[in-house]
Amino acid sequence: MLKVWLTIAKWFGWLPIGAGALAGFALPPLGWPWLLWLALLPLWRFGPGGGALWAGAAMLVSHRWLLALHPLTWLGVPELFSLPLVMLLLGICAAAAALLVALWCYSVQWLGPKRFSTACFAVLLWGVMEVLLAKGPLFWIGLGSAALPGDRTLAGLAALGGAGLVAAVQLLISWLLWRRAWPLFICVVLAGHGLGAAALVWNPIEQVGSKSLQLELVQPALPTREKFNWEMQQRQRDLIINGLRHAKANGSVALILPEGALVEGDNPNAADVAVISGGFRREGREDRSSLLWFPAGAAKPHQWLDKNRLVPLGEWIPGGEWFQWSGLSAVGGLQPGNRSRLLDLPYPIGPIAGAICYELADGSSIAAAIRGGAEWILTVANLDPYPLQLQNQFLALAQLRAIETGRWLLSVANTGPSFVLNPRGVMIDKLEPNLAAIADMKLQLEKSKTLYDKTGNNPLLFLFVISAGVCFWLNKSLPRELL
Repeated sequence: MLKVWLTIAKWFGWLPIGAGALAGFALPPLGWPWLLWLALLPLWRFGPGGGALWAGAAMLVSHRWLLALHPLTWLGVPELFSLPLVMLLLGICAAAAALLVALWCYSVQWLGPKRFSTACFAVLLWGVMEVLLAKGPLFWIGLGSAALPGDRTLAGLAALGGAGLVAAVQLLISWLLWRRAWPLFICVVLAGHGLGAAALVWNPIEQVGSKSLQLELVQPALPTREKFNWEMQQRQRDLIINGLRHAKANGSVALILPEGALVEGDNPNAADVAVISGGFRREGREDRSSLLWFPAGAAKPHQWLDKNRLVPLGEWIPGGEWFQWSGLSAVGGLQPGNRSRLLDLPYPIGPIAGAICYELADGSSIAAAIRGGAEWILTVANLDPYPLQLQNQFLALAQLRAIETGRWLLSVANTGPSFVLNPRGVMIDKLEPNLAAIADMKLQLEKSKTLYDKTGNNPLLFLFVISAGVCFWLNKSLPRELL
Protein backbone atom coordinates (compact mmCIF):
# COMPACT_ATOMS: atom_id res chain seq x y z
CA MET A 1 0.00 0.00 0.00
CA LEU A 2 2.83 2.39 0.79
CA LYS A 3 4.42 1.66 -2.58
CA VAL A 4 1.14 2.38 -4.35
CA TRP A 5 0.68 5.63 -2.40
CA LEU A 6 4.20 6.80 -3.20
CA THR A 7 4.13 5.97 -6.90
CA ILE A 8 0.49 6.63 -7.75
CA ALA A 9 0.10 8.22 -11.16
CA LYS A 10 -3.45 9.51 -10.75
CA TRP A 11 -4.50 11.72 -7.90
CA PHE A 12 -7.78 13.28 -6.89
CA GLY A 13 -6.59 16.17 -4.73
CA TRP A 14 -6.10 14.18 -1.54
CA LEU A 15 -2.56 13.10 -2.42
CA PRO A 16 -0.96 16.56 -2.91
CA ILE A 17 -2.90 18.02 0.02
CA GLY A 18 -2.00 15.09 2.29
CA ALA A 19 1.66 15.04 1.22
CA GLY A 20 1.91 18.83 1.61
CA ALA A 21 0.36 18.72 5.08
CA LEU A 22 2.82 15.97 5.99
CA ALA A 23 5.70 18.15 4.75
CA GLY A 24 4.48 21.07 6.85
CA PHE A 25 4.27 18.79 9.87
CA ALA A 26 7.80 17.42 9.23
CA LEU A 27 9.36 20.91 9.34
CA PRO A 28 10.53 22.35 12.68
CA PRO A 29 9.59 22.19 15.48
CA LEU A 30 9.33 18.47 14.70
CA GLY A 31 12.27 18.51 12.30
CA TRP A 32 12.15 14.94 10.99
CA PRO A 33 13.91 14.94 7.61
CA TRP A 34 13.14 11.25 6.88
CA LEU A 35 9.43 12.09 7.12
CA LEU A 36 9.99 15.07 4.83
CA TRP A 37 11.65 12.84 2.21
CA LEU A 38 8.44 10.80 1.96
CA ALA A 39 6.31 13.94 1.80
CA LEU A 40 8.46 15.36 -1.01
CA LEU A 41 8.43 12.15 -3.04
CA PRO A 42 5.05 12.56 -4.84
CA LEU A 43 5.99 16.15 -5.75
CA TRP A 44 8.09 14.80 -8.64
CA ARG A 45 4.93 13.54 -10.39
CA PHE A 46 2.77 16.62 -9.91
CA GLY A 47 2.04 19.22 -12.52
CA PRO A 48 1.42 22.86 -11.56
CA GLY A 49 -1.99 22.11 -10.01
CA GLY A 50 -0.72 19.35 -7.76
CA GLY A 51 2.35 21.37 -6.81
CA ALA A 52 0.18 24.34 -5.86
CA LEU A 53 -2.04 22.19 -3.61
CA TRP A 54 1.03 20.59 -2.04
CA ALA A 55 2.70 23.92 -1.25
CA GLY A 56 -0.50 25.54 0.01
CA ALA A 57 -1.13 22.68 2.43
CA ALA A 58 2.50 22.70 3.61
CA MET A 59 2.38 26.43 4.26
CA LEU A 60 -0.94 26.30 6.12
CA VAL A 61 0.40 23.62 8.47
CA SER A 62 3.93 24.96 9.03
CA HIS A 63 2.87 28.61 9.45
CA ARG A 64 -0.35 28.09 11.41
CA TRP A 65 1.19 30.13 14.24
CA LEU A 66 0.09 33.23 12.29
CA LEU A 67 -3.42 32.62 13.60
CA ALA A 68 -2.16 33.70 17.05
CA LEU A 69 -2.30 37.30 15.80
CA HIS A 70 -6.05 37.16 16.48
CA PRO A 71 -7.57 39.18 18.10
CA LEU A 72 -6.36 42.45 16.57
CA THR A 73 -8.74 44.61 18.59
CA TRP A 74 -5.83 46.25 20.42
CA LEU A 75 -4.80 47.75 17.06
CA GLY A 76 -8.27 49.10 16.42
CA VAL A 77 -9.45 46.26 14.15
CA PRO A 78 -13.08 45.34 14.96
CA GLU A 79 -13.38 41.84 16.45
CA LEU A 80 -15.76 40.82 13.65
CA PHE A 81 -13.01 41.37 11.06
CA SER A 82 -10.00 40.27 13.11
CA LEU A 83 -10.05 36.53 12.47
CA PRO A 84 -10.92 36.85 8.75
CA LEU A 85 -8.06 39.32 8.33
CA VAL A 86 -5.57 37.00 10.05
CA MET A 87 -6.79 34.07 7.95
CA LEU A 88 -6.34 36.24 4.86
CA LEU A 89 -2.69 36.86 5.82
CA LEU A 90 -2.09 33.13 6.16
CA GLY A 91 -3.87 32.58 2.86
CA ILE A 92 -1.65 35.13 1.10
CA CYS A 93 1.44 33.28 2.33
CA ALA A 94 -0.02 29.96 1.17
CA ALA A 95 -0.89 31.42 -2.24
CA ALA A 96 2.64 32.77 -2.71
CA ALA A 97 4.13 29.37 -1.87
CA ALA A 98 1.63 27.65 -4.18
CA LEU A 99 2.62 29.87 -7.12
CA LEU A 100 6.34 29.24 -6.66
CA VAL A 101 6.04 25.46 -6.30
CA ALA A 102 3.60 25.30 -9.21
CA LEU A 103 6.22 26.97 -11.43
CA TRP A 104 8.87 24.56 -10.10
CA CYS A 105 6.67 21.54 -10.87
CA TYR A 106 5.91 22.86 -14.34
CA SER A 107 9.64 23.16 -15.06
CA VAL A 108 10.31 19.64 -13.77
CA GLN A 109 7.56 18.10 -15.92
CA TRP A 110 8.62 20.07 -18.99
CA LEU A 111 12.24 18.90 -18.65
CA GLY A 112 11.34 15.31 -17.85
CA PRO A 113 11.25 14.32 -14.16
CA LYS A 114 12.78 10.86 -14.62
CA ARG A 115 16.13 12.16 -15.84
CA PHE A 116 19.01 12.57 -13.41
CA SER A 117 20.04 15.83 -15.10
CA THR A 118 16.56 17.24 -14.45
CA ALA A 119 16.75 16.15 -10.83
CA CYS A 120 20.11 17.87 -10.33
CA PHE A 121 18.85 21.07 -11.91
CA ALA A 122 15.56 21.01 -9.98
CA VAL A 123 17.08 20.43 -6.54
CA LEU A 124 19.69 23.14 -7.05
CA LEU A 125 17.01 25.52 -8.34
CA TRP A 126 15.02 24.94 -5.13
CA GLY A 127 18.13 25.50 -2.98
CA VAL A 128 19.05 28.73 -4.78
CA MET A 129 15.47 30.00 -4.54
CA GLU A 130 15.38 29.44 -0.77
CA VAL A 131 18.58 31.47 -0.45
CA LEU A 132 17.13 34.32 -2.55
CA LEU A 133 13.71 34.25 -0.89
CA ALA A 134 15.36 34.54 2.54
CA LYS A 135 16.39 38.06 1.54
CA GLY A 136 12.82 39.06 0.71
CA PRO A 137 9.88 39.94 2.94
CA LEU A 138 7.82 36.72 2.89
CA PHE A 139 10.18 33.79 3.53
CA TRP A 140 10.55 32.34 7.01
CA ILE A 141 11.40 28.64 7.06
CA GLY A 142 12.03 26.07 4.32
CA LEU A 143 13.60 22.72 3.51
CA GLY A 144 17.05 24.01 4.46
CA SER A 145 16.18 23.98 8.16
CA ALA A 146 14.03 20.82 8.08
CA ALA A 147 16.89 18.65 9.35
CA LEU A 148 16.69 20.28 12.78
CA PRO A 149 16.29 19.28 15.50
CA GLY A 150 15.86 15.66 14.36
CA ASP A 151 19.06 15.16 12.33
CA ARG A 152 21.81 17.55 13.35
CA THR A 153 24.39 15.44 11.45
CA LEU A 154 22.66 16.09 8.13
CA ALA A 155 22.32 19.77 9.09
CA GLY A 156 26.13 19.82 9.36
CA LEU A 157 26.19 20.16 5.56
CA ALA A 158 25.23 23.80 6.14
CA ALA A 159 28.81 24.47 7.26
CA LEU A 160 29.90 23.47 3.74
CA GLY A 161 27.21 25.03 1.55
CA GLY A 162 24.59 26.74 3.70
CA ALA A 163 20.87 26.07 3.98
CA GLY A 164 20.53 25.90 0.20
CA LEU A 165 22.76 22.83 0.06
CA VAL A 166 20.80 21.10 2.83
CA ALA A 167 17.55 21.77 0.96
CA ALA A 168 18.99 20.47 -2.32
CA VAL A 169 20.33 17.25 -0.77
CA GLN A 170 16.97 16.45 0.81
CA LEU A 171 15.14 16.98 -2.48
CA LEU A 172 17.68 14.75 -4.25
CA ILE A 173 17.10 12.03 -1.66
CA SER A 174 13.35 12.23 -2.31
CA TRP A 175 13.94 11.92 -6.08
CA LEU A 176 16.10 8.81 -5.56
CA LEU A 177 13.32 7.33 -3.42
CA TRP A 178 10.79 8.08 -6.14
CA ARG A 179 13.00 6.47 -8.80
CA ARG A 180 13.82 3.61 -6.38
CA ALA A 181 17.51 4.00 -7.21
CA TRP A 182 18.52 2.21 -4.04
CA PRO A 183 22.34 2.00 -4.47
CA LEU A 184 22.62 5.70 -5.26
CA PHE A 185 20.08 6.52 -2.52
CA ILE A 186 22.22 4.74 0.06
CA CYS A 187 25.38 6.46 -1.22
CA VAL A 188 23.82 9.93 -1.07
CA VAL A 189 22.37 9.40 2.42
CA LEU A 190 25.65 8.03 3.78
CA ALA A 191 27.75 10.68 2.05
CA GLY A 192 25.47 13.49 3.25
CA HIS A 193 25.62 12.32 6.84
CA GLY A 194 29.34 11.60 6.66
CA LEU A 195 30.22 15.03 5.30
CA GLY A 196 27.82 16.66 7.76
CA ALA A 197 29.40 14.84 10.69
CA ALA A 198 32.89 15.82 9.52
CA ALA A 199 31.82 19.45 9.21
CA LEU A 200 30.41 19.43 12.75
CA VAL A 201 33.65 18.00 14.11
CA TRP A 202 35.55 20.69 12.20
CA ASN A 203 33.48 23.36 13.97
CA PRO A 204 35.49 23.71 17.18
CA ILE A 205 33.55 24.09 20.43
CA GLU A 206 36.45 25.82 22.10
CA GLN A 207 39.72 26.82 20.48
CA VAL A 208 43.04 27.35 22.19
CA GLY A 209 43.39 31.03 22.97
CA SER A 210 39.72 31.88 22.34
CA LYS A 211 38.23 34.43 24.70
CA SER A 212 35.27 33.79 26.97
CA LEU A 213 32.47 36.32 27.27
CA GLN A 214 29.86 36.52 30.03
CA LEU A 215 26.69 38.49 29.33
CA GLU A 216 23.61 39.23 31.42
CA LEU A 217 20.27 38.99 29.67
CA VAL A 218 16.72 40.01 30.48
CA GLN A 219 13.66 38.12 29.22
CA PRO A 220 10.77 40.48 30.13
CA ALA A 221 7.86 38.28 28.96
CA LEU A 222 5.64 41.32 28.41
CA PRO A 223 2.42 40.74 26.43
CA THR A 224 2.68 42.76 23.21
CA ARG A 225 -0.99 43.72 23.43
CA GLU A 226 -0.29 45.43 26.78
CA LYS A 227 3.36 46.33 26.34
CA PHE A 228 2.95 50.07 25.96
CA ASN A 229 0.65 50.74 28.90
CA TRP A 230 2.11 52.36 32.01
CA GLU A 231 2.07 49.25 34.20
CA MET A 232 3.95 47.10 31.67
CA GLN A 233 6.48 49.85 30.97
CA GLN A 234 7.13 50.21 34.71
CA ARG A 235 7.57 46.46 35.01
CA GLN A 236 10.10 46.52 32.17
CA ARG A 237 12.04 49.39 33.79
CA ASP A 238 12.22 47.42 37.04
CA LEU A 239 13.53 44.37 35.16
CA ILE A 240 16.19 46.49 33.45
CA ILE A 241 17.30 47.98 36.79
CA ASN A 242 17.49 44.52 38.34
CA GLY A 243 19.32 43.24 35.27
CA LEU A 244 21.96 45.96 35.59
CA ARG A 245 22.34 45.13 39.27
CA HIS A 246 22.80 41.42 38.50
CA ALA A 247 25.25 42.17 35.68
CA LYS A 248 27.44 44.23 37.97
CA ALA A 249 27.31 41.65 40.78
CA ASN A 250 28.05 38.72 38.41
CA GLY A 251 30.83 40.48 36.53
CA SER A 252 29.03 40.38 33.15
CA VAL A 253 30.50 42.71 30.54
CA ALA A 254 27.11 43.86 29.20
CA LEU A 255 23.36 43.59 29.67
CA ILE A 256 21.38 42.31 26.65
CA LEU A 257 17.74 43.35 26.13
CA PRO A 258 15.33 41.97 23.48
CA GLU A 259 13.85 43.57 20.38
CA GLY A 260 11.90 46.75 21.03
CA ALA A 261 12.84 47.01 24.71
CA LEU A 262 13.64 50.74 24.45
CA VAL A 263 11.49 53.34 22.71
CA GLU A 264 13.09 56.26 20.88
CA GLY A 265 14.86 58.56 23.37
CA ASP A 266 14.96 56.02 26.23
CA ASN A 267 18.25 55.13 27.90
CA PRO A 268 18.98 52.29 30.32
CA ASN A 269 20.62 54.58 32.95
CA ALA A 270 23.57 52.23 33.23
CA ALA A 271 26.43 53.80 35.19
CA ASP A 272 28.69 50.74 35.47
CA VAL A 273 27.54 48.26 32.82
CA ALA A 274 27.35 48.47 29.02
CA VAL A 275 23.99 47.68 27.40
CA ILE A 276 23.04 46.16 24.04
CA SER A 277 19.31 46.55 23.49
CA GLY A 278 16.73 46.23 20.83
CA GLY A 279 14.97 49.56 20.48
CA PHE A 280 13.79 52.34 18.20
CA ARG A 281 15.58 55.39 16.93
CA ARG A 282 14.89 58.19 14.48
CA GLU A 283 17.13 59.18 11.60
CA GLY A 284 15.85 62.36 10.01
CA ARG A 285 12.16 61.69 9.43
CA GLU A 286 12.56 57.91 9.39
CA ASP A 287 11.88 55.55 12.29
CA ARG A 288 14.12 52.50 12.62
CA SER A 289 14.03 49.31 14.66
CA SER A 290 17.61 48.83 15.81
CA LEU A 291 20.15 47.04 17.92
CA LEU A 292 21.53 49.83 20.14
CA TRP A 293 24.92 49.92 21.89
CA PHE A 294 25.22 51.98 25.11
CA PRO A 295 28.71 52.06 26.66
CA ALA A 296 28.73 52.15 30.47
CA GLY A 297 27.41 55.52 31.66
CA ALA A 298 26.18 56.64 28.22
CA ALA A 299 22.75 58.28 28.00
CA LYS A 300 22.59 57.84 24.21
CA PRO A 301 23.59 54.95 21.97
CA HIS A 302 27.08 55.26 20.47
CA GLN A 303 26.58 52.60 17.78
CA TRP A 304 23.63 50.76 16.27
CA LEU A 305 22.56 48.20 13.73
CA ASP A 306 19.27 49.00 11.98
CA LYS A 307 16.85 46.26 11.05
CA ASN A 308 16.97 45.69 7.30
CA ARG A 309 14.39 42.94 6.75
CA LEU A 310 11.11 44.39 7.98
CA VAL A 311 7.98 42.33 8.64
CA PRO A 312 5.46 43.00 5.84
CA LEU A 313 2.11 44.38 7.06
CA GLY A 314 3.52 44.42 10.59
CA GLU A 315 6.39 46.93 10.42
CA TRP A 316 6.10 48.05 6.82
CA ILE A 317 3.65 47.99 3.92
CA PRO A 318 4.31 49.05 0.32
CA GLY A 319 2.92 52.54 -0.22
CA GLY A 320 1.95 52.88 3.45
CA GLU A 321 2.96 56.53 3.44
CA TRP A 322 0.37 57.22 0.73
CA PHE A 323 -2.47 55.32 2.42
CA GLN A 324 -1.70 56.74 5.87
CA TRP A 325 -1.62 53.20 7.25
CA SER A 326 1.41 51.92 9.15
CA GLY A 327 0.34 48.27 9.22
CA LEU A 328 -0.87 45.63 11.67
CA SER A 329 1.49 46.58 14.49
CA ALA A 330 2.00 49.18 17.17
CA VAL A 331 5.46 49.80 15.69
CA GLY A 332 4.47 50.03 12.03
CA GLY A 333 5.74 52.64 9.57
CA LEU A 334 9.42 51.70 9.97
CA GLN A 335 12.12 52.08 7.33
CA PRO A 336 14.84 49.51 6.59
CA GLY A 337 18.49 50.08 7.42
CA ASN A 338 21.73 48.94 5.80
CA ARG A 339 21.96 45.32 4.58
CA SER A 340 25.15 44.64 6.55
CA ARG A 341 24.63 42.63 9.76
CA LEU A 342 28.03 43.53 11.19
CA LEU A 343 28.14 45.59 14.38
CA ASP A 344 31.77 46.30 15.27
CA LEU A 345 31.81 46.85 19.04
CA PRO A 346 34.90 47.58 21.14
CA TYR A 347 36.75 45.16 23.40
CA PRO A 348 35.84 43.00 25.30
CA ILE A 349 32.60 42.37 23.38
CA GLY A 350 34.15 42.56 19.93
CA PRO A 351 32.47 42.57 16.50
CA ILE A 352 29.16 40.70 16.30
CA ALA A 353 26.79 39.48 13.61
CA GLY A 354 23.40 40.86 14.64
CA ALA A 355 19.97 39.65 13.57
CA ILE A 356 16.73 41.29 14.67
CA CYS A 357 13.75 38.92 14.76
CA TYR A 358 13.14 37.10 11.47
CA GLU A 359 16.40 38.38 9.92
CA LEU A 360 17.63 35.11 11.41
CA ALA A 361 16.15 33.34 8.36
CA ASP A 362 18.78 34.94 6.08
CA GLY A 363 21.93 32.91 6.63
CA SER A 364 23.95 34.49 3.83
CA SER A 365 23.78 37.96 5.42
CA ILE A 366 25.02 36.58 8.74
CA ALA A 367 27.83 34.69 7.00
CA ALA A 368 28.82 37.92 5.26
CA ALA A 369 29.14 39.58 8.68
CA ILE A 370 31.36 36.68 9.79
CA ARG A 371 33.58 37.28 6.76
CA GLY A 372 33.71 40.91 7.86
CA GLY A 373 35.17 39.90 11.24
CA ALA A 374 32.21 39.06 13.52
CA GLU A 375 33.29 36.71 16.32
CA TRP A 376 29.84 35.69 17.61
CA ILE A 377 26.15 36.00 16.70
CA LEU A 378 23.52 37.94 18.64
CA THR A 379 19.85 37.74 17.78
CA VAL A 380 17.10 39.70 19.54
CA ALA A 381 13.38 39.17 19.01
CA ASN A 382 9.91 39.70 20.43
CA LEU A 383 7.84 36.68 19.19
CA ASP A 384 4.77 37.56 21.24
CA PRO A 385 1.87 36.73 20.86
CA TYR A 386 2.99 33.68 18.91
CA PRO A 387 2.93 30.15 20.41
CA LEU A 388 5.75 27.74 21.24
CA GLN A 389 5.63 26.38 17.68
CA LEU A 390 7.19 29.60 16.38
CA GLN A 391 9.69 29.74 19.24
CA ASN A 392 10.90 26.24 18.37
CA GLN A 393 11.16 27.13 14.68
CA PHE A 394 13.24 30.12 15.74
CA LEU A 395 15.48 27.77 17.74
CA ALA A 396 15.96 25.47 14.74
CA LEU A 397 16.96 28.42 12.55
CA ALA A 398 19.40 29.61 15.22
CA GLN A 399 20.97 26.14 15.36
CA LEU A 400 21.38 26.19 11.59
CA ARG A 401 23.04 29.64 11.69
CA ALA A 402 25.47 28.49 14.41
CA ILE A 403 26.40 25.38 12.38
CA GLU A 404 26.75 27.33 9.11
CA THR A 405 29.11 29.91 10.56
CA GLY A 406 30.93 27.96 13.29
CA ARG A 407 30.04 30.66 15.80
CA TRP A 408 28.54 30.77 19.27
CA LEU A 409 25.06 32.26 19.16
CA LEU A 410 23.14 34.11 21.87
CA SER A 411 19.39 34.70 21.51
CA VAL A 412 17.43 37.12 23.71
CA ALA A 413 13.67 37.34 23.13
CA ASN A 414 10.81 39.00 24.95
CA THR A 415 8.88 35.78 25.61
CA GLY A 416 11.67 33.41 24.57
CA PRO A 417 13.45 31.53 23.30
CA SER A 418 16.48 32.93 25.14
CA PHE A 419 19.49 30.62 24.95
CA VAL A 420 23.12 30.17 23.99
CA LEU A 421 24.33 27.67 21.34
CA ASN A 422 27.81 26.40 20.58
CA PRO A 423 29.19 26.20 17.00
CA ARG A 424 27.73 22.71 16.57
CA GLY A 425 24.22 23.92 17.29
CA VAL A 426 24.08 22.33 20.74
CA MET A 427 22.17 24.27 23.38
CA ILE A 428 24.37 25.15 26.36
CA ASP A 429 21.87 27.15 28.41
CA LYS A 430 18.22 28.22 28.06
CA LEU A 431 15.54 30.17 29.92
CA GLU A 432 12.00 28.88 30.37
CA PRO A 433 9.72 30.43 27.72
CA ASN A 434 6.99 32.94 28.57
CA LEU A 435 8.40 33.66 32.04
CA ALA A 436 10.18 36.84 33.12
CA ALA A 437 13.79 36.05 33.98
CA ILE A 438 17.29 37.51 34.42
CA ALA A 439 20.32 35.28 33.86
CA ASP A 440 23.98 35.33 32.88
CA MET A 441 25.25 33.19 30.01
CA LYS A 442 28.74 32.50 28.70
CA LEU A 443 30.01 32.07 25.17
CA GLN A 444 33.29 31.95 23.28
CA LEU A 445 34.64 34.37 20.68
CA GLU A 446 35.85 32.56 17.56
CA LYS A 447 37.93 33.69 14.60
CA SER A 448 38.12 30.52 12.46
CA LYS A 449 35.77 30.27 9.49
CA THR A 450 33.74 27.46 7.98
CA LEU A 451 33.78 26.76 4.25
CA TYR A 452 30.41 28.49 4.00
CA ASP A 453 31.80 31.57 5.76
CA LYS A 454 34.58 31.75 3.18
CA THR A 455 32.68 31.02 -0.02
CA GLY A 456 29.06 31.85 0.80
CA ASN A 457 26.59 30.55 -1.79
CA ASN A 458 29.03 30.79 -4.71
CA PRO A 459 29.60 26.99 -5.00
CA LEU A 460 25.83 26.38 -4.95
CA LEU A 461 25.30 29.01 -7.66
CA PHE A 462 28.14 27.56 -9.74
CA LEU A 463 26.66 24.04 -9.58
CA PHE A 464 23.25 25.45 -10.44
CA VAL A 465 24.55 27.21 -13.56
CA ILE A 466 26.39 24.06 -14.71
CA SER A 467 23.36 21.83 -14.07
CA ALA A 468 21.08 24.27 -15.90
CA GLY A 469 23.35 24.25 -18.95
CA VAL A 470 23.61 20.45 -19.04
CA CYS A 471 19.91 19.95 -18.44
CA PHE A 472 18.73 22.31 -21.16
CA TRP A 473 21.33 21.03 -23.64
CA LEU A 474 20.17 17.45 -23.13
CA ASN A 475 16.55 18.52 -23.35
CA LYS A 476 17.20 20.18 -26.70
CA SER A 477 19.41 17.48 -28.21
CA LEU A 478 17.54 14.29 -27.24
CA PRO A 479 14.23 13.11 -28.68
CA ARG A 480 11.18 13.99 -26.60
CA GLU A 481 10.27 10.34 -25.98
CA LEU A 482 13.56 9.82 -24.10
CA LEU A 483 12.82 12.58 -21.61
